[in-house]
Amino acid sequence: MSLPPDLLEILVCPKCKGPLEHRTAPQETLVCHACRLIYAVEDDIPIMLIDEAKHF
Repeated sequence: MSLPPDLLEILVCPKCKGPLEHRTAPQETLVCHACRLIYAVEDDIPIMLIDEAKHF
C-alpha cells in the first residue's frame, strides 16, 4: 500500500516547509530537494523527523 494522495498534498518538509517528492522505488520515501533530505516511510507512516532523515 502507498500513502494516500490527500495526505501527500498536505505534507511538506518539516525543515524548510517546501514541497516533497514522493518516491516509491526502490523503497517508499519522501524527498526534499531544497534541504537535500530523504524521509523514510515505514508501514505507510512517513517519518518526518529532521534528525531521522538521510542526506543525499
